[in-house]
Amino acid sequence: MNAPLPQKNFRGKLPQLAALFCFALLLFSCASDPFAKIDQEVFAGKYEEAVQILETEKKSLYGSDAILYYLDKGMIAHYAGNYEESSALLQDGERAIEDAFTKSVTESITSYIVNDKSKQYAGEDYEDLYLNVFNALNYYHQKKMEDAMVEIRRVGAKLQVLHTKYDALNEELSDEDRDAADYTDVEINFSNSALARYLGLLFYRAAGKSDDARIDRDWLKKAFADEKPVYPFPAPSIIDEELAVPKGKARLNVLAFSGLSPVKVEEVTRIPMPTGNWIKIALPEMEKTPSAVRKIELVFEGGATHELALLEDIQNVAIETFKIHLGTIKAKSIIRGTTKGGIATGLSAAGRQNDNPWLALAGLGAQAFAELSESADLRLARYFPGKASIGGVTLDPGNYTFSVNYYDGTGGFIESIEHKNFAVQLSTLNLVETYCSK
Repeated sequence: MNAPLPQKNFRGKLPQLAALFCFALLLFSCASDPFAKIDQEVFAGKYEEAVQILETEKKSLYGSDAILYYLDKGMIAHYAGNYEESSALLQDGERAIEDAFTKSVTESITSYIVNDKSKQYAGEDYEDLYLNVFNALNYYHQKKMEDAMVEIRRVGAKLQVLHTKYDALNEELSDEDRDAADYTDVEINFSNSALARYLGLLFYRAAGKSDDARIDRDWLKKAFADEKPVYPFPAPSIIDEELAVPKGKARLNVLAFSGLSPVKVEEVTRIPMPTGNWIKIALPEMEKTPSAVRKIELVFEGGATHELALLEDIQNVAIETFKIHLGTIKAKSIIRGTTKGGIATGLSAAGRQNDNPWLALAGLGAQAFAELSESADLRLARYFPGKASIGGVTLDPGNYTFSVNYYDGTGGFIESIEHKNFAVQLSTLNLVETYCSK
């Protein structure tokens, strides 16, 4: 027969043992960033190489998260100029998001017991919106203007039902859950995308649909007037010029993307209990990704220079639309963390009161499970840009050589993307798209 455990000494060291056990398990769970090699190629502008690495490491990077795979690969393919492939991937991502939104009851129950990562990733709202924006650009580059306009209309339709979607998320919580988490419904200040409206304006103008172009121009202005948390900067002054191109003149438009979309980071709160146990609350926070780019210029071969204006801070949109999800995530995390911590505390207290080392061990195991399982869901597509800037110049029809130059805050040169002998034509859309991820 095995010797009995030394009850009093074991019981006295339970808090220290619990902390050491959890810390040791946490060390084993740490790993370096698996996307580092892909990021390196993207920052270097080597998009084909980035796609190859992503495809090779697909299983280890994404597992069953098909949405993230479609969005990441679709965006990198877009930057690489593989517009047909990008379009197919983004469409697959859109269909997967639609399917994931109608999540199963089983997934919902599991997320209450374990964590939100046990559910299939359903995509963030800004991802669902911008995939259509970039699909519209994919079609433009393939000279499929009707398809491009369909994508922009899809953005408008999604914006209209956004608040209905949020109401459904709010209703997911029962009255008891709301009371337990001190939850109140969250309102957001985003229902109109200046970037989508700008593309609609350009597409409709090129198609000769002046009324539709004017409507999108007015909606663009309304976004800046009504949604200050998302658009705290002035509307680009060139907007009105887009519908006032003189007869016999052509218009060159530049759409310059920069930086990367936000990331999620984990914010952890631990509430100590008298038994030496603790309640862990782990929440995802949307955090902006820093970018070196502070100024973008369109520079013609002859020396003429035009500074581009910020049109949309995609990171602002991402953070604003995440608010409603964070409200429900916080409520569920509080309920889940309190339940797990309460079980661990109860077992540990019972072990102390009854001098029962097995109950104490059960409390230690419950605390370890609570510590390791209660982690925030940090999944997010990585390769949407952070900002969109625009420029427009009215020119005589002809061929032009120019570059789009990116600069840092001190005026230091970052990157230049050159276009040689670009044909600026009458009665068509002469749109140049560039991207700098730095």
